[in-house]
Amino acid sequence: MGAAPLPQRFDYPQGHVESQRAEMEWVRPTVGGTLLVGSLLLLTGKRKAGLVVVAAGAALALLEEQEAVRDWWGALPRYLDDAQRLLDQAQTTIDDLSAKREKLHAILGH
Repeated sequence: MGAAPLPQRFDYPQGHVESQRAEMEWVRPTVGGTLLVGSLLLLTGKRKAGLVVVAAGAALALLEEQEAVRDWWGALPRYLDDAQRLLDQAQTTIDDLSAKREKLHAILGH
């Protein structure tokens, strides 16, 4: 569910809606920066701090982009299935290569 703009009332001072829009321009860069910093913290091994920062970024994203987050959340199971399928294929390939290596070692007498 996206945020619907409020209808302009006649008694608002000129530029009121534009000032509200300008006030919200900080949210997107903040969400992106927060998620980036949280990810970097997680990658550097600072798990607790990373999780807190990522959770804060996710909360801001939920508030700002409710519709996009809902669409992404709905598509997430498909992405996870694709990732699992890819990992299964990689595991099968690794198993096949290991079996061929063992056969080659047996033939060569190592």
